Amino acid sequence: MRSCRTAWATPRSAPCPPWLGASGTATLFAPAPGLDARHRFLPDRRGRRGLLARVQVGYHVEPPSSSHADQDRETDRVTTAAAQPPPAVRRRTTIVWPFASGCAIGILGGLIGLGGAEFRLPLLMALFGFAALQAVILNKAMSLIVVVAALPARAFAVPWGDVSAHWWVVVNLLAGSLVGAWAAAGWATRMHSRTLHRVLAGLLVAIAVVLALSHYTALGGLNLGAFPRTVVGVLAGLVIGMVAAFMGVAGGELLIPTIVLLFGVDIRLAGSLSLLVSLPTMLIAFTRYSRDSTFGVLRANSRFVIVMGVGSIAGAFIGGAALTFVAGPALIGALALILLISAVKVWRHADD
Repeated sequence: MRSCRTAWATPRSAPCPPWLGASGTATLFAPAPGLDARHRFLPDRRGRRGLLARVQVGYHVEPPSSSHADQDRETDRVTTAAAQPPPAVRRRTTIVWPFASGCAIGILGGLIGLGGAEFRLPLLMALFGFAALQAVILNKAMSLIVVVAALPARAFAVPWGDVSAHWWVVVNLLAGSLVGAWAAAGWATRMHSRTLHRVLAGLLVAIAVVLALSHYTALGGLNLGAFPRTVVGVLAGLVIGMVAAFMGVAGGELLIPTIVLLFGVDIRLAGSLSLLVSLPTMLIAFTRYSRDSTFGVLRANSRFVIVMGVGSIAGAFIGGAALTFVAGPALIGALALILLISAVKVWRHADD
């Protein structure tokens, strides 16, 4: 006597086919003379009725045993647990997690006069479980929201007349950053996930070094002629555009020290000029990313992006207001250390 579970090659915990009309386990006696047992076990192409007509005389119904019932309950439990999304995915659907994390990132960025996108990128991968390229695209979208919100606020800090008088600085850097952003976004969409993780880890280390150097050393101006300065400005913009596209950031952490060093302007004015360079650079990278199928992550998580973006804006204002109450050197060291730890985690995530 053989069980229908074995005969139909189904898992041991699976119930018998429902069309047999039995609530318990059906077993098959030895085949009648002249009838191949194969016909009693394999589905018939003519449908269930024909198969039932063949096998119903050879089956009898046994009441479900306790062991089978336990197996069925265990199967239901495992199936229900498998249907539940992982915790990282469940966090995306809430409002508290995206807003609170966005606010925390905004505070960190506001304390150093930036949007905090360099801190947001590893958080999107570690806390919310996004893949590397998905995290870059989402980070770019939220950086765009923060930059657009910061433009009117900068008007109160620096008169737009002073900003417009330095339009040539913006044009010089944009000549390189637009090309770099387009090229890097294209490369990112074609990179293997492991390679992209390691590129992001290396860039996080570079950002940590630049952050420390720009705050612990005195930034003067480079004594260059007009033509060499223009060439260096285009090359610097090219590199900054590539970094911004790869990481989904605005690039202010690189633009501000570059503008101060290369063009010798005041650091407050450099902050406003960096926003004017960042906005077109991000739009170019955004356009290039929109050609890839991964861009659909933005539509699927639109509420998540808006909530976290609003939290980042709120946190940036809080961080800016709290800047006078926090010790500068210790803060910069702590933030640089956070970036280094994030780089290590992103690098290890590439091997998962």
